[in-house]
Amino acid sequence: MKGHRRAIIAWSMYDWANSVYITTVATAFFPFFFKKFWCYDDTTLSTERLGIGNTAAGIAIAVLSLFLGALADTGRDKKKLLGIFMLFGVVSTCLLDVISRGEWMFALVVFSVANVGFSISCLFYDSLLVDVAEKKEMDFVSSLGFAMGYLGGGLLFALNLIMVLKPSFFGLHDQTQSVRFSFLSVGAWWVVFTIPLFVFVKYRRYADVSGVTAIIADSLVRLGHTAKKIIQRRELLLFLVAYWLYYDGVVTFIRMAEDFGLSIGVTVNTSLIALLTVQFVALPSSLLFGWLSTYFGPRRMIIAGIIIYLLVIGLGVFVLTKPFHFIILACLVALAQGGVQALSRSYFGKLVPKAEAAEYFGFYNVVGRFAIIGPAMVGIITALLHGHGAESVMSSRIGMASTALLFFFGGLLLVRADHAVARTGEAP
Repeated sequence: MKGHRRAIIAWSMYDWANSVYITTVATAFFPFFFKKFWCYDDTTLSTERLGIGNTAAGIAIAVLSLFLGALADTGRDKKKLLGIFMLFGVVSTCLLDVISRGEWMFALVVFSVANVGFSISCLFYDSLLVDVAEKKEMDFVSSLGFAMGYLGGGLLFALNLIMVLKPSFFGLHDQTQSVRFSFLSVGAWWVVFTIPLFVFVKYRRYADVSGVTAIIADSLVRLGHTAKKIIQRRELLLFLVAYWLYYDGVVTFIRMAEDFGLSIGVTVNTSLIALLTVQFVALPSSLLFGWLSTYFGPRRMIIAGIIIYLLVIGLGVFVLTKPFHFIILACLVALAQGGVQALSRSYFGKLVPKAEAAEYFGFYNVVGRFAIIGPAMVGIITALLHGHGAESVMSSRIGMASTALLFFFGGLLLVRADHAVARTGEAP
């Protein structure tokens, strides 16, 4: 029992380790630095470029996830593959430190590689959930992971934010040097706190195939079989399509919210404070969603999170006019964000067989990380409206509001998926 608890904590520490990338780099400093330092010539153009860059990374992640998920279940070491892609993310993040002003293309390519490293490492991390937690405790363990992520991400981001606001206190010359140093701190944190997972988390090998040719052939065969099983299981297929839609909306908020704030006149300091607030509001809300799911079920709690997002979108279009409005809306997003992420992962984990978890999570990762609709939609709609004479702030508001379509249709399909699960008699 003691070893079981230790494995759960060690597993959740990877959320603590890698969430600093999403918080400090992907959500906060990269969009800010991209708009103000690497692509400083046009505010609207930077939004379009960032959206398209996120989309390109999403496509690469989708292609890799399908094959690597199958590969992991053919006897390969899931922890080793996690480590390889974790290092891709770490090295790329640290490389952002040396990119010069105006080199937006190079910055976007490096950022995209970091996104790939982060996302593919999460594929193997997510698939280990079925090895460290029993079915009845998956909601709690998944929620614990996200809560740890928000705590770890929030602590380092708080330090990075103080560093940016008070660079001289840390012996740094200015904010530019502070942001650059923050990229390095993320890389170091990510590596150090991944160590417990490698030491304490064990997993079962469900297949053992040796030889490069045999491994590739077997991976492709297993990939085809898994795809057929998903198509045949209506509840799985409906859930994955629903998840693709509403989670694309979640990812769009994570990746584009700061860019949106800066585009409508929110100051950099207000935007960063709002992001920091999100971390510490999302921490207890993740655990709260996990606890409430034991009474109301994961599907109802995910729907509750989707409704909160739709409320935020409406308020953002019609009410957001002052800096403190942006912070309030960020807190509302935080109430839903962690719960939707955690319960989606555990809901799916309880539907799939343990022996094929990495394969199934390969498809899950394709869906969850294939964030190509939202960011591109926001960027393109914003640019088109502005190009046709719409005022810049209104263009940004309408562009961001388009994510409501993703949440609305994702929620509708989730209801249908849950009805299909109920008919099987194996509801999570």
